[in-house]
Amino acid sequence: MVHPYVPRDLQLPGYVPVSLSQSTIAGVYVLSSLLVVSLIWLLSGRSRNLSKLDRLLMCWWAFTGLTHVILEGYFVFSPEFYKEKTGFYLAEVWKEYSKGDSRYAGRDSAIVAVEGITSVLEGPPCLLAVYAIAKGKGYSYILQFAISLGQLYGTFVYFITAILEGDNFSASPFYYYAYYILANSFWILIPSLIAIRCWRKISFAVQSQRQKKKVR
Repeated sequence: MVHPYVPRDLQLPGYVPVSLSQSTIAGVYVLSSLLVVSLIWLLSGRSRNLSKLDRLLMCWWAFTGLTHVILEGYFVFSPEFYKEKTGFYLAEVWKEYSKGDSRYAGRDSAIVAVEGITSVLEGPPCLLAVYAIAKGKGYSYILQFAISLGQLYGTFVYFITAILEGDNFSASPFYYYAYYILANSFWILIPSLIAIRCWRKISFAVQSQRQKKKVR
């Protein structure tokens, strides 16, 4: 079976075409994400100590954490997902997404490394951040800052390696901008805003502690 990916000479022996429609794949992802976000938002609303911003951050960390662990984790540990014949949802996601970046189907070493680090070393801490914010833990800001830096690093490596390799991995301009650019832009914008906020919070706390020591 001839695959739809670019470059056309990419070798994918045993390739099985996507069996689910684009709308089904996107719809399931959006609805499941909304379910997670809604659940976290409702549960966090029971606490009077959490601001709306804290609750939004909990929703983000739950969403991105589960995305890292489940979606990206499947990719890392399923090297032959493109051969999947049963229509398993996670395999279908990566078959479809590979139209925007064929390095996933081709198991590019840089992609596997970045996604492996993201799913294993960033996914669980994202879920820990949900707990840290909910309980007002002292390590909440430094944890969020560290994860955000990791996400920014991984996303920049993702884009830079594509540029260095010619940036020609999308089946069409639509897939390039919708999958490759738009879908990944959230992991630049949101982590940047969180990192800036955490930097300010940590800096203020350190400065306040120094001033207290001077007073004593």
